[in-house]
Amino acid sequence: MAYRGEVVLGIDIGTQSLRSAIYSPTGDCLGVGVEPIETRHPHPAWAEQDARQWWMAACQAIPKSLEQASISADQVVAIGLDATACTVVACDIAGQTLRPALLWMDQRSFREADDLSRTADPILRYVSGVVSPEWMLPKALWLKRNEPSIFDRADRIVECTDWFMFQLTGQWNLSLNNVTVKWNYARPEGGWSRPMLSAVGLEDLLDKWPKEVVPLGQGNKVLSAKAAQELGLKLGTPVAQGGIDAYLGMLGLGATKGGDLAMIMGSSTCHLAQTARPILGSGLLGCYPDATVEGLFTVEGGQTATGSIVDWYRRHLAGAEQQEADRLGRPVFEILDAKAAAVQPGSDGLVCLDYWQGNRCPLKDPRARGTIWGLTLSHTAGHLVRAIYEATALGTRHLLEDAKTYGLSVERVFAGGGGAQSQLWMQIHADVLGQPIYLSSDPQACALGSAIVAATHVGWASSLEQAATRMVQIDRTIEPNLAHRRVYDDLFAEYQATYHALRPLMHARFGSTNLGEG
Repeated sequence: MAYRGEVVLGIDIGTQSLRSAIYSPTGDCLGVGVEPIETRHPHPAWAEQDARQWWMAACQAIPKSLEQASISADQVVAIGLDATACTVVACDIAGQTLRPALLWMDQRSFREADDLSRTADPILRYVSGVVSPEWMLPKALWLKRNEPSIFDRADRIVECTDWFMFQLTGQWNLSLNNVTVKWNYARPEGGWSRPMLSAVGLEDLLDKWPKEVVPLGQGNKVLSAKAAQELGLKLGTPVAQGGIDAYLGMLGLGATKGGDLAMIMGSSTCHLAQTARPILGSGLLGCYPDATVEGLFTVEGGQTATGSIVDWYRRHLAGAEQQEADRLGRPVFEILDAKAAAVQPGSDGLVCLDYWQGNRCPLKDPRARGTIWGLTLSHTAGHLVRAIYEATALGTRHLLEDAKTYGLSVERVFAGGGGAQSQLWMQIHADVLGQPIYLSSDPQACALGSAIVAATHVGWASSLEQAATRMVQIDRTIEPNLAHRRVYDDLFAEYQATYHALRPLMHARFGSTNLGEG
């Protein structure tokens, strides 16, 4: 029987696809629509997307989710949105793009990031003193220095979240979640640091940003007539202020209490926790006041490439496995997991660094690169896949051990996203961390988080935490195999030593024209 009650719609704009999901008040997913998104890598460490494709994907995915759920547009009482963070769009006042968007993982602006870090502005204490080339300010500065005509013509230089909110509502504003986390904005310091912007010649960037800054899930925006017609939704449907995919994924995993860590595993892996007091000075990306819940700090760590490395392997090196999967009618990742599961922990001596797009945390080194060493003629595809899985888990351990020295206590680890669908990958994480991993019944953690925000926006719950408690269902726990602890302790030491041994070579090769220039 078709569901006849009110529902909320969560839109999740990820790196590889856009997802639209319909949810009931109890968190039951009634229908999902998914459309792919293409990423181009025109030069080493660059990554771009066509913003127009995001909207075209939504126009396909949203009707599919409504149809699958047998839901009418009248039943949708609110819309929530999440998107990749610091994916920068240059456009005119009507939202017409002037160039491809600089995707979050794009590292071309590493020099601009260094210039911003060297200002040593007091506001940088919220990001441990280091600006990432992924963020808004260095990317905007790169545009001004390298594509000045684009910079000058742009009425708006904003993020995917902001651009998409404009497409939905016809009104411009900024997300407090995004600007706090990725734009070096801090409410306790009065917002942006004008002295830092002036120090690098970005004073005019402020004129390209909408003035209104809206907290996550708040605002008074509604669906415009144009968007309603193109998406197959109802004119005037409330649109809750959107935010960063991983942050809403934290809500979608139910990781809202002290001691909880959300591990959002997609193309990258983001690590998020809520704290009542700031944790400053670590190798984490930052500690952000009011970013998710006003009055609390959200601390964030992350790995630039995790699922994208596995997908890189699939696209370029898994031809035999793809043929086998096609013959058996099974997903290729099931074949790869089976081969990796047949290999013992430690991958028979292979050591891998998961730095295909540099290291985000705790090293904050965009010049770092991926490597696998220890190869012999006895190693197989299963060894390589397992080594990649182990490297990504070791990367999580590295950043959490660093954060622990600065006071971050992690008692419970919640995992979600596409990577969390691999039982083997999750088991390796549990073994490497020595902690249980909690998994929810809904694989669409970010879309569910967007739905939680929408549900709170229209009064289904009094707070984001209350809505998450009602709508998130944890149904699996993966316990660590303590027999593997010593193997992974030794491998972790080799993992760290590998970076320090190769760092001089990496910086010599990738510290100049090979990073950020064509």
